[in-house]
Amino acid sequence: MADNDQKSEVTNSNTQPQQAPQPEFEILRVYAKDCSLETPNTPAIFREPWKPQINVEFDAKPQSVDTDQFEIDLRVTVTCKVGEKTAFIAEVHQGGLFLVRNVSDEAAHYLLGAVAPNILFPYAREHIASMVNRATFPALNLRPLNFEAIYRARQAEAMAKAAAAKKEEAKA
Repeated sequence: MADNDQKSEVTNSNTQPQQAPQPEFEILRVYAKDCSLETPNTPAIFREPWKPQINVEFDAKPQSVDTDQFEIDLRVTVTCKVGEKTAFIAEVHQGGLFLVRNVSDEAAHYLLGAVAPNILFPYAREHIASMVNRATFPALNLRPLNFEAIYRARQAEAMAKAAAAKKEEAKA
């Protein structure tokens, strides 16, 4: 009787329909590509009253490495000025290697443009904070960035520009 049960199970498993491949998004590796700190006005800047003006710039560039593997290079640049003098410029290129498989082009664009930078940014923040601290400047804690909101805003802006361009073509 046990043999019949086993045959029954094998028959049932062979007749089940094949499942569609499941979407996959995986962090394969997180790494620092480049970290730099410039302090062009030391030591004189340490004698200035500390009233910093901080400017943060960032961008994320995806690049295909393999069929379903993508590298994201998140660049974060922090420029600190005291008056007219530059106290420091800290820049980090935080890299990440991600697996993106069995998803639509739209979903892949979102994962690489919003989700991956959100994953990488805390690492970049830590590198910058560490470099600034080691240079004996007052602590710098960058506020978190919401790359999902930034991504959605850029998408909405691009759609608005496309709609405006289409409207202009229709007038001509």
